[in-house]
Amino acid sequence: MRVVAGERKGMPLKAITGTTTRPTTDKVKESIFNIIGPFFDGGIALDLFAGSGGLGIETLSRGASKAIFVEKDGRAFQTLQENIKKCRYEDVSETFKTDATRAIKGLLKREIQLDYLFLDPPYHKSEYYELLNSLVSHSKLSKDAIIVCEHSTEVSLPTNYGSYNLTRQETYGSTIISIYRNEL
Repeated sequence: MRVVAGERKGMPLKAITGTTTRPTTDKVKESIFNIIGPFFDGGIALDLFAGSGGLGIETLSRGASKAIFVEKDGRAFQTLQENIKKCRYEDVSETFKTDATRAIKGLLKREIQLDYLFLDPPYHKSEYYELLNSLVSHSKLSKDAIIVCEHSTEVSLPTNYGSYNLTRQETYGSTIISIYRNEL
């Protein structure tokens, strides 16, 4: 694993050993950013189920001004913190070692609008995609926010979350990337 592009291009990232997480491959990560825009001019990213932080760190490297990382697993969280430090993104990162549901409840209490949302829960936990409805109904996503969901081919996601409509889907083996954008 490495940072694919931007100011930290080529920086190797530490992966998590074991089967508790499923890192996004560099090929899939590169495809995601080719779809949503190769570079950004600021904005806040939320990397929910962050694992080692590859998607959030990539977003920072490509120009996001801040990233919030949520990871419950202890070993993954430690690796996440090491990767953020290695990339020197401590000042623009918030990390939370907690369950995604708790993290979303905390975000709902903050004055914040997210521009990039990465949602990649464990494949057998499809109920976590419902967290998107909370963020949408509480106006926590900016008007131009981009939602990226990584899921198994066995999981079928809805065509929209509020005004954020499914605009593109790509399949990579047993993984589907679903992209949502606001169409209002």
